[in-house]
Amino acid sequence: MARKIVHQLIDDLDGTEIEAGEGETVLFSIDGIAYEIDLTDANASALRSSLERYVAAARSVSSRGSSGQGDSRPRRRTPSQDFSEIRSWAKSNGFQVSERGRVPASVIEAYEAAH
Repeated sequence: MARKIVHQLIDDLDGTEIEAGEGETVLFSIDGIAYEIDLTDANASALRSSLERYVAAARSVSSRGSSGQGDSRPRRRTPSQDFSEIRSWAKSNGFQVSERGRVPASVIEAYEAAH
């Protein structure tokens, strides 16, 4: 038995079904948050037209800066050999952690704050 998976795009703005080979997914960013929206060709053109004035006055920046993660604090990585020590500390301080798998970030942060 064969299966055929069909992805049907729907215009996120007005609900129009987008025919295969038409429309597009438009990526944009504002206030540090990245968005994507599926639009018909006409609505994609209208979006670009409405932003044209602002784009013309704006400065281009590296795409690295528009990751949309919201939190720009650098993440501290703990070497994997410390996880057994973190688990031991967490259990003795009332945290619930599994014997294997990922240690929750909140537990790692509490451990780092205590040391």
